[in-house]
Amino acid sequence: MEEILLTNVSKSYGKEAAVKDLTLRVAPGEFLTVLGPSGCGKTTTLRLIAGLEDPDGGEIRLGDRVVFSRQAGIIVPPERRNLGLIFQSYALWPHMTVAKNIALALEQKKLSRTQIDERVATALEKVQLTPFRDRFPSELSGGQQQRVAVARLIAMQPSILMMDEPLSNLDAMLRTDMRGELKRFHRELGATTVYVTHDQMEALTLSDTIVVMNEGTVQQVATAYDIYHRPINLFVAEFIGNPRINRLEGTLRRTDGTAELDIGDLSLAVPADLPIHEGRLVATIRPENVQISEQETPGWLPAHLDSVLPTGSETILQTRSEGVRITVLIPRFLTMTIDQPLWLRLEPDAMNFFDPGTSRNLLF
Repeated sequence: MEEILLTNVSKSYGKEAAVKDLTLRVAPGEFLTVLGPSGCGKTTTLRLIAGLEDPDGGEIRLGDRVVFSRQAGIIVPPERRNLGLIFQSYALWPHMTVAKNIALALEQKKLSRTQIDERVATALEKVQLTPFRDRFPSELSGGQQQRVAVARLIAMQPSILMMDEPLSNLDAMLRTDMRGELKRFHRELGATTVYVTHDQMEALTLSDTIVVMNEGTVQQVATAYDIYHRPINLFVAEFIGNPRINRLEGTLRRTDGTAELDIGDLSLAVPADLPIHEGRLVATIRPENVQISEQETPGWLPAHLDSVLPTGSETILQTRSEGVRITVLIPRFLTMTIDQPLWLRLEPDAMNFFDPGTSRNLLF
């Protein structure tokens, strides 16, 4: 296991800055996911670590080795960084069997035939593909081809794993299965892992730490729990979560020691100790943190039901309270009547509050 350390790393393509002054540490054995929308710089970051691209400046360390330093004139090529790479394309040789695809890189490293056979057998066993060792890639499903790519990594025994959207070509069911497989592989191998994706579900389910990027800049580095429940700014709050977080923007008003957020005709009680006295304010709450009642309940917000969207294990409700749209997520299959009256309670401990000017979370 090796630490990865990036210090003040930048990369531009012409006038476009892909990565801006990035400083990031990945602890030995950690599973770190770089998450963000297309064009945010996440794949560029992985390619800089792997040596597939050279930064414009800064320093990259893998363990105790400096593998890139513009100032010191150090550029270690990818093949000498002891990295394992998996990309969106599985990159399997179509004319080679599964076993041969796994063994090829080991042969290039001049390992003995005994070592190669042992590593191939162990890797195939870990990905449960031993019966398929003599098949060709065209004879495998997409999920099996992905496991061959993972087996190739296992056989190489790298100290660092780099994965760039490796599950994006799989259908939804296979992606779910492979998430579990990748988490198991990481636990067994113990390798430091950098995983790049735009899929927040993958990030939340796989990661020890998530790095959220936007426009080449790190927005937040935190655990999956904190990224989801305590986003540092509005970008993170709105990017993470499906269905999308409820955003309630209004004016903070204080009266006799209490504070309320006026959102059109809707008034919402908010904590009196927020670090702003008055003015514009954005409150957010996850749909699963909104409770509903079909009976009038004192202190709850009156609302009407606009739409019911059952997904199987969950139901998404689109509601309106005094003209303000509020999404509710119910953890079961639910049938309800459109336009029926409802009463809503927004769990106060689950809310976050943001300055609309800076977009920063006021609870930090």
